[in-house]
Amino acid sequence: MKGKFGILVALVVFFGVVASGCIGGEETSKTKTTKVELTGDFVKDVVAIGKALEENGINEVKFSAWGSGDPNSVMRVHGIVEAARRINKVWEENGVNVRVIITDKYYTAAFQDAYQEYLSKQPLGQAGDFFVNSYAFLPTLADEGYILEITEYANAYKSVIDDFYPSLIEASKFDGKLYGLPQDTEARPFYIRTDVAAKIGFNLDGLEEKVKNGEFTWSDVYQWAKKAKENGAAEWGLIHRKGSAHPDLIQFIFAFGGKLYDENSKKLVVDVPAIYKWLYVEWKFAQDGLLPEDIMSWDWAKQIHPAIVEGRTLFDIGGTWYWTEWQTKDYYGKEGTPRPLKPEEVQAWLAYTLFPAGEEGLNPVTLSQPFVWMINSQAGQQNPSYEELKELYHELAFLMIIKASDPDINAIHSVISAHLPVRKAAAELIRDEEWLNELKNLNLDLDQEVKDNLRDIVATTVHPINAKFLADVSYMLEYTKLAPAHPKYPALADIFKEALDKVLRGDMSPEDGVEYIIQKVNADPELAQNVEVIGEVPKDWQFP
Repeated sequence: MKGKFGILVALVVFFGVVASGCIGGEETSKTKTTKVELTGDFVKDVVAIGKALEENGINEVKFSAWGSGDPNSVMRVHGIVEAARRINKVWEENGVNVRVIITDKYYTAAFQDAYQEYLSKQPLGQAGDFFVNSYAFLPTLADEGYILEITEYANAYKSVIDDFYPSLIEASKFDGKLYGLPQDTEARPFYIRTDVAAKIGFNLDGLEEKVKNGEFTWSDVYQWAKKAKENGAAEWGLIHRKGSAHPDLIQFIFAFGGKLYDENSKKLVVDVPAIYKWLYVEWKFAQDGLLPEDIMSWDWAKQIHPAIVEGRTLFDIGGTWYWTEWQTKDYYGKEGTPRPLKPEEVQAWLAYTLFPAGEEGLNPVTLSQPFVWMINSQAGQQNPSYEELKELYHELAFLMIIKASDPDINAIHSVISAHLPVRKAAAELIRDEEWLNELKNLNLDLDQEVKDNLRDIVATTVHPINAKFLADVSYMLEYTKLAPAHPKYPALADIFKEALDKVLRGDMSPEDGVEYIIQKVNADPELAQNVEVIGEVPKDWQFP
């Protein structure tokens, strides 16, 4: 009897436990939420994700943000910090006990260096969860599986996506799929020193229209640059950016009617006639002492920018972001101690047009290189239960870049860095004098850390003159070109850079420079498969 009784007790206990799990113990058998269906209602979606995380025992989500660029573009990181604060506020207001913490904020000047760092660290699980960089790198990162495809998420947020300029959304895609959201864009004005122009009788009235109509070409640029040099009005006729030939200097290829990509073959293009003309123009400027032979190795802060702001050149190939950088960095040293320019000085000393047509019958251009918010394909991996909750972490990361794209965040970045806004709603804010005044006084609802980091930049950049400049150059986007969104393009751009440097220094003729580019392409099996060479060096072409 005792043995039978023991068995009976055991059975009762066993079935009691099963019953407890099935009926009274719902919590132990309930399937926990590991994915939320995004609806496009931001608050609803954030709350749902927060509750799902809390349900899974997560009360803190750690993310890191990596950005790069000029000194005034810090919102490429702080936009993520502000997005975290806004999401935390939604959770707090809705009784969700979860918080986002940005643990690592990495910002460096050279965006190419940041890209290489990301490439090397992502496979090791050490790269940033958010990575903002040039759209030119997006295809490679997408192809390698290093960044998150967000097409499905974005479909739920069509109203937000539709507020971005369409060409910028296209620049954020690879193989027809969306891998990021535009963070900023820019134009590349052709700057002219008005004081130097006045010394040589160069009348700038109506020049902008002449450039638009293709009536003022690079032959005219050369003639005026030569006159400025010969008359002692300036040390140089032309200064331009150094380093990679992408993106600024490939404007020459477009200005001479060339192309860099073939839509039909899906291959990159070495357009021999246009590249030859580009190299020849720069060679001629350097040979005649109008452009420094070693410009590609000049120091930004000690040589390039001072030459422009001190009026030691007539022309400059630059970017819209220069406008405010000149007002925040100590580049102007003519009076002794280097100092930034005042807004009134930048406005008085510098005119701007499109990049002139290469020759008569062709069109002016500008170039845009949108920067894009990208999400690490392993975003959130430093958090608990990553494999189980990966979808929630990724959805939250997507909502972070949606929030970092709020019109006011984008408008702040645009004004302080002189980049053009990527959203129509942000463009409207920039035209609002009342809002500009609130930004000037930092009387905005922003994270205190963000305010502290923006204070000095805002004090020197938020000015009606700067807002007017952004409005004035916005038309340039109608003429803009984009470099090819092709995984092998950065490698081709580096070859362009090498060839140009050798041509400028006089180590190669322009024709030899073209041959050098072709040989380097053919020596790389992957490049050779992805690049086609078209055309021949023009025999009877002359410049100027």
